[in-house]
Amino acid sequence: MKVVVVGHGPTGHRLVEALRARDDTGSCRITVIGEETRSAYDRVALTSYLTEDADLAYPAHDGEVELLTGDPAVEIDRAARVVRTGSGREVAYDALVLATGSAPFVPPVEGRDLPGVFVYRTIDDLESLRRHCAGLAASRPGAGGVVVGGGLLGLEAARALQDLGVDTHVVEVAPWLMPRQLDEGGGAMLRRHIEALGMRVHAGTPMAGLEAGGDGAVARVALADGSAIDAGVVVFSAGIRPRDELARACGLPVGERGGIVVDDACRTADPAIWAVGECALVDGQVYGLVAPCFSMAEVVADHLLATAGGAGSGARFEGADLSTKLKLMGVDVASFGDPFAGPEQGALDITYTDPVAGVYKKLVVSDDARTLVGGVLVGDASAYPTLRAYVGAELPGSPEQALFGGTEAAGGDLPGATVICSCNNVSAETIRCAIRDDGLRDLAEVKGCTRAGSTCGSCVPLVKKLLDAELTAAGIEVSRALCEHFDHSRAELFDIVRVRGITSFTRLIEEHGRGRGCDICKPVVASILASLGNGHILDGEQAALQDTNDHFLANMQKNGTYSVVPRIPGGEITPDKLIVIGEVARDFGLYTKITGGQRIDLFGARVEQLPEIWRRLVEAGFESGHAYGKSLRTVKSCVGSTWCRYGVQDSVAMAIRLELRYRGLRAPHKLKSAVSGCARECAEAQSKDFGVIATEKGWNLYLAGNGGMRPRHADLFASDLDDETLIRYIDRFLMFYIRTADRLQRTASWLESLEGGIDYLREVIVDDRLGLCAELDAAMDRHVDGYADEWRATLEDPDKLRRFVSFVNAPDTPDPSIAFTPEREQIKPVLVAGPRLEVTTR
Repeated sequence: MKVVVVGHGPTGHRLVEALRARDDTGSCRITVIGEETRSAYDRVALTSYLTEDADLAYPAHDGEVELLTGDPAVEIDRAARVVRTGSGREVAYDALVLATGSAPFVPPVEGRDLPGVFVYRTIDDLESLRRHCAGLAASRPGAGGVVVGGGLLGLEAARALQDLGVDTHVVEVAPWLMPRQLDEGGGAMLRRHIEALGMRVHAGTPMAGLEAGGDGAVARVALADGSAIDAGVVVFSAGIRPRDELARACGLPVGERGGIVVDDACRTADPAIWAVGECALVDGQVYGLVAPCFSMAEVVADHLLATAGGAGSGARFEGADLSTKLKLMGVDVASFGDPFAGPEQGALDITYTDPVAGVYKKLVVSDDARTLVGGVLVGDASAYPTLRAYVGAELPGSPEQALFGGTEAAGGDLPGATVICSCNNVSAETIRCAIRDDGLRDLAEVKGCTRAGSTCGSCVPLVKKLLDAELTAAGIEVSRALCEHFDHSRAELFDIVRVRGITSFTRLIEEHGRGRGCDICKPVVASILASLGNGHILDGEQAALQDTNDHFLANMQKNGTYSVVPRIPGGEITPDKLIVIGEVARDFGLYTKITGGQRIDLFGARVEQLPEIWRRLVEAGFESGHAYGKSLRTVKSCVGSTWCRYGVQDSVAMAIRLELRYRGLRAPHKLKSAVSGCARECAEAQSKDFGVIATEKGWNLYLAGNGGMRPRHADLFASDLDDETLIRYIDRFLMFYIRTADRLQRTASWLESLEGGIDYLREVIVDDRLGLCAELDAAMDRHVDGYADEWRATLEDPDKLRRFVSFVNAPDTPDPSIAFTPEREQIKPVLVAGPRLEVTTR
């Protein structure tokens, strides 16, 4: 079945991901038509792109998906079942899904088209805004900015303007900020926080029009009360309107105020056409939050796959939980259920206000004060996950207990129909059934099976409570065994090896395990031994324990060749060393690519070529970059105060110091780091396992972030640190992680699973709560003192060099299945047809 998706925003992307994940038979051939030149990205995080240059792109689709970007759909021919694009392309469909999203609403006021007036919707909008503000700083220093709209996106836009150095005003027609989510008390408390940041709020005052200055660009914003605001930039963020023009033009029914009319299966009046996301009108309502839009995508994916298989689907979109929690300019804001219900709905309010602490809490309960109807939290939203889950259910205690965090009941108390994860519409009963029926035993398994907690993460604590309650009720003790050969967890094995001074896998399994080991426990033990400084990883018995990549100190690629990645600390490299890399790549015919971690990858090396390649690199002063190991990869940096006019500290020097200190440090998973020379964050430190950002007084340390498929923003651990304190805290963090983390556990998931989270970690590392700091310091000192480059040591040992052959019984014979073809003046791997000879090792 030919499926065409028009629109490649978050909802369109989610639809395709759902189709690919469930289409086991490959019945759907998918084409996506995108208006923007970029593929799908996270619109919710737009401000981070503007202020931090964050990478918002979603992961590329797996499988055969044709993606047409920068070529908008302009016409739907329903009779011929064809979509025509702006370039004249015709794309045929069996099923068409409209995921065209929405457009910003700009009220019809005078001056709306003046230069200097923007909307806040796409990355292109943000790029234009950034360029304008940069020019404004030069042409009209001190010129202010106005954001029209005090909702969620409006306040994000205001934050962005302020971060761009513009004195910012917010104009909201309603009497308080975020009127769709917050009541008057919550909006008033939020206003206090916003104005404390230096912004000015004009609430309950409509805008009358925009006035131009002498250069023809916007210069003033006139308000309905007769006042005016001097402004060199204006951003409209006053709501959205569904993008339904394609549907209108082809005769599909649309709502009176916009939106493509669909039924509860998200199907339009044409049975071959569906609509999802912000362009769809379901039961008279358009949804603008990510959770209901994703739910629509899931429903349509089920129907499309059922249609392709010749069956029907019972999936229905039954509305959505519009609860939301966010951190706005550093302020926790949340609303859940119906926060506006009153006596006419048989509801009562219970409120608490602390103007000194900036906290406002409101619960809406039934008139008998037993059932939770909704609520608002500003300044402290720690109780949000539990409170949201109890909406519509009877509270386990009094409303006063609920208001002050006393409802931390076991997950078993929640009704089965309670929606735990609103992003993915996962109920408590779905999670319980998955735990029981699929034998799930840990949080990662629950996330993978049900998707609960895998989007925004706010429900993770509650998911964990459900898991614990279900296992406890079943009388199941959660196994901590690493595998069938060891009854201990990785952290327990680490302590056994450390305390007993064990230096071999054989002794460990004889004394504390059983059998001969497996592909799970052998690499884990190898990593533990390496972390404790047990010599070269290819010495003696250790060589047989390593993963495939560690066997040859290089990353194996798809065609059986290997990549070579020399270390380039901090991204700093001399011209002479650049020349050496170029000469090596040329002489061995390697493909070269600059990585995202400020290194140069050389691809296409045969296994027998690796020693000679590395001999030349080592002679030039390079060492292993450990791209193949579960160890430190890179410490990325910007140019810092040495070159950049914004830099306040020497980020390059610090990055080099950190990379040389932690090079070769073996860990449960790979480690990445970065150092930014100022708050503009060009090195993207907050997406790393440990990240450092310069301040006027020293360094801010961020821990346990990661990018990749499931990104996590790092947590601020400590501020304004001097060099030695910064390094001491990182030493302890890394050693405590290595000592206690589970197998293949990134620092991000390790911190999430750590009881007490970042606060507990701070107690361990700073306050020495466990009395371990001296031991952790000594462990890092041993690593630094004992470091030796693995490739240099390998080149000096004939026994180790003997492993670098394709075939032990024919050491001079290269692998005949390896072939290349030229592409863009470099090599590209070609998979040769026919049987592949296997690598034989002793």
